[in-house]
Amino acid sequence: MSLQSINPATGDVLETFEPTSSAEAARIAATAHDAFLAWRHVPFPTRSRSMRKAAEILRARRAEYARTMALEMGKPVAQGEAEVDKCAWVCDFYAEHAEAMLAEQPRATDAARSYVRFEPLGPVLAVMPWNFPFWQVFRFAAPALMAGNAGVLKHASNVPRCALQIEAVFRDAGFPRGLFATVLVGASAVAGLVADPRIAAVSLTGSEGAGRQVAERAGRELKKTVLELGGSDPFIVLDDADVAVAAADARLVNSGQSCIAAKRFIVVESIADQFLAQFVEALRGRRMGDPLSPATQVGPQARVDLRDALHRQVRESVERGAQLLLGGEVPAGPGAFYPPTVLAAVDKGMPAFDEETFGPVAATIRAKDEADAVRLANDSPFGLGASLWTRDGARAQRLVAQIEAGTVVVNGLVKSDPRLPFGGIKRSGYGRELSEYGIREFVNVKSVSIAAG
Repeated sequence: MSLQSINPATGDVLETFEPTSSAEAARIAATAHDAFLAWRHVPFPTRSRSMRKAAEILRARRAEYARTMALEMGKPVAQGEAEVDKCAWVCDFYAEHAEAMLAEQPRATDAARSYVRFEPLGPVLAVMPWNFPFWQVFRFAAPALMAGNAGVLKHASNVPRCALQIEAVFRDAGFPRGLFATVLVGASAVAGLVADPRIAAVSLTGSEGAGRQVAERAGRELKKTVLELGGSDPFIVLDDADVAVAAADARLVNSGQSCIAAKRFIVVESIADQFLAQFVEALRGRRMGDPLSPATQVGPQARVDLRDALHRQVRESVERGAQLLLGGEVPAGPGAFYPPTVLAAVDKGMPAFDEETFGPVAATIRAKDEADAVRLANDSPFGLGASLWTRDGARAQRLVAQIEAGTVVVNGLVKSDPRLPFGGIKRSGYGRELSEYGIREFVNVKSVSIAAG
């Protein structure tokens, strides 16, 4: 079955692509393995030159790539340009730091000399999502390639042009032929790719269901995996904070379609009424429209079926007692648009509390005090990110240690940063991306001891 690129703002078919055949996918994996066998011996300064060139290409083509994202998955073009810039940053970051991160580490033992080496594994299959179609790939690829690995990209089926443009960046930057390659296939082909003997490991960013399937198949093959899955991130507002505008920004990242966007707004009772009034007005003022317009702040959802699933979560939550304060209606006309929506009186047992709402829907929850706020934040199967808002630094330090998440940000929005490890706990996945922890996920940590004489 062919893959179609569909504009979510209009429903128009942009392009149709023939899928990669199983024979061609096997050839791509073989070519990636052959390229890896040579690339793993290439010195770091040479790898860095190609990676810095990739950063230059990204910056030069930022407008083109932002337009592709807007057309294929609805990202507002200004946010798309910022995403491309972040991709260039991660390329430059690893071009500068990879060699030091993977330098041999001496150890004192009873041998004459002992040390730890970090050696690449081989081709890594990257199963990537549509919501940050460039960033998710580059945050994997920059460290993986700088470590000496190869990459085979299976991107989301609704962003095939993004996938091909990413492949072109690495090709045009001078990386060896086939070292980073795209396969245009559907989800049903992933199991075969994982089982390919040339694939050494798998990195997946996506849903909990996709993560389970890939982890199960990789487990059968005894292959290393890193999974970055969903989140239902809490945004905790204590009684000394005034953050309604920041809360609106946190919920509407990428039109609400972000694993680390705030989704559950947990507010202490004493300021809840004031926060809700300001929060609703802040969201009401955000402009929804054509993602190609620089003025647009909220674009369409990436697909109509995803928008409809989000709307079902809202309806079911209201049926179970949530109060609809804003939005909650599917707009008339074409496209996969959904307005900023606020639900109050959200509680456990409602989809808005229990599930990940992947769109501009904010669930607001009242807490008795800070202890109750932390309890509510942790009462989730997910543990990706969390933000905590208070003017009391000592209070923040104490509560950070109690919050169950891979990342906690105090008085700021949760975001990934090349300098810090990124990943989750519980059903948000395992393993880490970025920083020195991320680049060491797909290496053989080899212990070496040399006896005297």
